Amino acid sequence: MASQLVESHRAGAEVHKGNDICKKKTVELLEELGLPKGLFPMDDIEEVGHNCESGFVWILQKKEKEHTFNKLNQTVSYDTEVTAFVEKGKMKKVTGVKIEDLSLVEVYVDESSADKVTIKTDTGLSDTHDAAVFALGE
Repeated sequence: MASQLVESHRAGAEVHKGNDICKKKTVELLEELGLPKGLFPMDDIEEVGHNCESGFVWILQKKEKEHTFNKLNQTVSYDTEVTAFVEKGKMKKVTGVKIEDLSLVEVYVDESSADKVTIKTDTGLSDTHDAAVFALGE
């Protein structure tokens, strides 16, 4: 079920339903933003929405998903609702994504080095990785 935050951005948003189209639209959006296409390896996606005016994006999936990024040797958990505000090269105010016990709050690609992705947690800690770590299918 969508949160009030999602509902408040639904008007005027592009919304897609169904796992196959949602996966495709998620990858297309990440590509459009210049972010790695495998950043959200989620399954059983019920809905994806993007409000272009506010930059708000949401992904609703049937159940929580854990994914291990092998090249990082880190497991990331994705809640049933993942949200963020997006702009070219950046996602901020991310909700619903945890790395171990830390909440992911921001992901960005430095303009001068598009092959590096920086992940920032709610504690203020950040780490930079090669974009290839988050490639589709990793």
